[in-house]
Amino acid sequence: MLDLHVHLLGHNDREANRETIAAFLDEATRRGLKEIGFADHDYYWDQMNFPMIREVAKDYPHLAVRIGLEAEYRPHEEGRIKNLIEQFPFDFIIGSVHEFDGWVFDIPEEEHMHWKKDIDQFYSRYFEVVTLAAKSGLFTTIGHFDLIKIFGARPSKDILALADEALTVVAEQGLVLEVNTNGRYKPVQEFYPERRLIEDIHRRGIEFTLGSDAHCAGNVGRDLSEASQLLHEVGVKSLVGFSRLDKVSYSLD
Repeated sequence: MLDLHVHLLGHNDREANRETIAAFLDEATRRGLKEIGFADHDYYWDQMNFPMIREVAKDYPHLAVRIGLEAEYRPHEEGRIKNLIEQFPFDFIIGSVHEFDGWVFDIPEEEHMHWKKDIDQFYSRYFEVVTLAAKSGLFTTIGHFDLIKIFGARPSKDILALADEALTVVAEQGLVLEVNTNGRYKPVQEFYPERRLIEDIHRRGIEFTLGSDAHCAGNVGRDLSEASQLLHEVGVKSLVGFSRLDKVSYSLD
């Protein structure tokens, strides 16, 4: 079992010190994880302490401790992201879309707008931006693939059609998609991505990883057993971890 999407800094409400790092690694150990990946949001760059993570990880030889980054993808900021990821030998890079065209769509204050806007239109635009992220060559992983559903607004168009181009590019680029369990604790109350998308992703030969999107140590590994079971039911045989941007395979059996 692995959790390749945890946020040591949370929402920048704590320091990246020995105590906070150990709390995450202790919980990973308690849950029997083989691999854990720290991936704080890129806008907290100045608060990150990658060498400290490496140092504390030495006390957990049974655990593969990876260092990643969750980068906010905006089409005009590819250069900024490239500059960041060149500054450290990361194990993995998650590309995520939380906003487009100036609309930060996943914050509670914007929930009402999901019901005022044209749902088909903003779903289409969301997946257009995800497609650009996948084409950018910056990422190993695409995060919470259908995050746009966060508040439960559903398009009238088939989600498989809306996501088709993005998934085609993900497959062409050899990127990995995560099953992110945090959606279960949002208004939509289901994993990202939904089962129909997971089935289509598997059919396309795209590989999966797992992520809790934990913003506190207590949520490390949350619901990953259920996510693994879902993948197993769909026919997935293995999961992907990372080491210095190279894929590491783990059997799902």
